[in-house]
Amino acid sequence: MHDLPQWRKNVYALWLGNFITGAGASMSLPFLPLFISEMGHFPKWELTLYAGVAYAATFLSQAIVSPLWGKLADRTGRKPMLMRAALGMTVTATLTGAATNVWLLIGMRTLQGAFSGYINNAYALIASEVPDTESGKTMGTLTTGAVGGQLVGPVIGGYIAGLFGYRIPFYMFGGLMLIAAITTYLFVKENFTPQPKQAQASHESAFAHIKAVRIIWAMILSSLLIQAATASINPIISLFVKELMHNHGNIALVSGVIAALPGIATLIAAPRLGQLGDHIGPQRVLIAGLIFCACVFLPMFFVTTVFALGALRFLVGISDAALLPVTQTVMTLNTPNEAISRIFSYNQSAQAIGNVIGPLLASGVAGLLDYRYVFLMTTILVLINLAIVMTAYHKQTPKSA
Repeated sequence: MHDLPQWRKNVYALWLGNFITGAGASMSLPFLPLFISEMGHFPKWELTLYAGVAYAATFLSQAIVSPLWGKLADRTGRKPMLMRAALGMTVTATLTGAATNVWLLIGMRTLQGAFSGYINNAYALIASEVPDTESGKTMGTLTTGAVGGQLVGPVIGGYIAGLFGYRIPFYMFGGLMLIAAITTYLFVKENFTPQPKQAQASHESAFAHIKAVRIIWAMILSSLLIQAATASINPIISLFVKELMHNHGNIALVSGVIAALPGIATLIAAPRLGQLGDHIGPQRVLIAGLIFCACVFLPMFFVTTVFALGALRFLVGISDAALLPVTQTVMTLNTPNEAISRIFSYNQSAQAIGNVIGPLLASGVAGLLDYRYVFLMTTILVLINLAIVMTAYHKQTPKSA
């Protein structure tokens, strides 16, 4: 371990931090609607709406605040931002568990979003240090941390919620983020030197020195649409599972498993697809991933059992592995170091907006039509994404293609 370069040691420490953040954040999400339903007697449309708003509130505030944190990170370094995010989420997650009504819950989740950003800053720190030849594989590996956490989080959260109630996973999230803060403080070392010559440049657009601007914008839009498609099922998953199971059995646990299944596939596939991108170019991996993604979402419209839903959700995980880490790699290869935190923060804002748009659209579609039509909506989002990426690559060829 002593012979390893510092950037590699940082990858290990931040992988753990990403894992903890992913696990904590996803512990309560699959049964958020069930938690809300305990706070009052709501008709189906109102419950679906509150679930969508409670889910989206975190990401809406995250979308607004992220660029400000990104600008600060380019001036102060990424480690202070990692500490700020970890400690901020320690407090807000704990308070969310103590919420006594739906509006307090929504308020706490909004605050949580304003202080979040651990995973995004982990990406930015590593992106500023990793050699170009290893960026695909490294970004893929870092992604497995967050995804691995998102994989175990819903299962543990569902099990704990079934035994002790829906508040306990929120308290566990707070405790886990405290561990992430301690780990980051002790083991992440960043050689960050603020550049006085760049003081003026910080007022410039983050895109000022980027040659492949179309590609960067396509990646940011792509992140938004990928996240919207992936997250759209979150507010309705426990309600759809409940319907498929005809209201019998441990719905919280099964919802947790169904929510976690894509994580297993992403965990296995992300580093391999990242490495493949290093060899054949991320463009090809991204386009293939989007086509595969559309082919997987469409059949979900027809599912009649939780097993069929689970199998298709597993396949979604493979497409996820070809999408988000690859967009991060393309941005890493095409962004100068002095702007990397800002570009990654714009990307996080885009993902956060996707996390708002997807669930709110899904809540509307599910409320007006049926849960199944959400999957038709996600298929359309993926096809729009494919068109944007192919158009951008057609008009401008970056060095990473």
